Amino acid sequence: MKLDKTEDLKVKACEIRKDVVRSLGIAGSGHLGGSLSTADIFTALYFNVLNHNPQNPSWPERDRLILSIGHVAPVYYTALAHAGYFPKDELKTLRKLGSRLQGHPGREHGLPGIELSAGSLGQGLSVAVGRAIAGKADNRSWTVFCINGDGELQEGSIWEAAMSAGHYKLDNLVVIVDRNRVQIDGKTETVMRIEPLADKWKAFNWNVIECNGHNFDELIPALNKARDFKGKPSVVIANTIMGKGIPEIEGDYTWHGKPPKPGQVDEFLRIIDKNG
Repeated sequence: MKLDKTEDLKVKACEIRKDVVRSLGIAGSGHLGGSLSTADIFTALYFNVLNHNPQNPSWPERDRLILSIGHVAPVYYTALAHAGYFPKDELKTLRKLGSRLQGHPGREHGLPGIELSAGSLGQGLSVAVGRAIAGKADNRSWTVFCINGDGELQEGSIWEAAMSAGHYKLDNLVVIVDRNRVQIDGKTETVMRIEPLADKWKAFNWNVIECNGHNFDELIPALNKARDFKGKPSVVIANTIMGKGIPEIEGDYTWHGKPPKPGQVDEFLRIIDKNG
């Protein structure tokens, strides 16, 4: 189901945020902050940008979405469920023994729509580069999208993969950086400074686009421009806010890997509804 109107996308993103809060509340563990900062990115991808088919998850002509920051699995699963890959009721099984929705995505769990068993930070871009090279070799029209966290960019393997993508001019590859400026131990610029970020990607021969990762009128055009750009790979640096939608936790690194307590779930749901 493609959503073209900004208001419809906002409603869907709100629904996704609320289901993330609910599933984490039931699980009693998991990563809330990054799941909320990327909710609009996942909404834009699954409900507007990606060529995909929930009724045929292995459709050969689908775009490939590689989630490198596997700890934001709650929002990944929620977006897939809302897009029709599996029943939404299954979101209640997040992190439960035997569930297909484990703490990090795993292809071996049999959940439709999962392209990569993710969790080891820094590996996703290398996989995406390999997929893009394969697409070029087979003369396929699909695009590889890869979602990376900004703290993850402190991994050296990211820049080896970026160098390779620039060298091979992989214009069928789009990286989306969730630039929420926060990681598990604090602010990215305190833990390990990554600015000037745009200049770094440009130095590795990438086309760079920056946008507000919570504004669909900026985000969707940026993603489409990145897909359409020819001659080199593209990166969309999406400026976001960790914990977006719940002001009392926004930008607070202590919510990187913390779920809401039982008494906070209903409060957080009301706040998300209020903020739209």
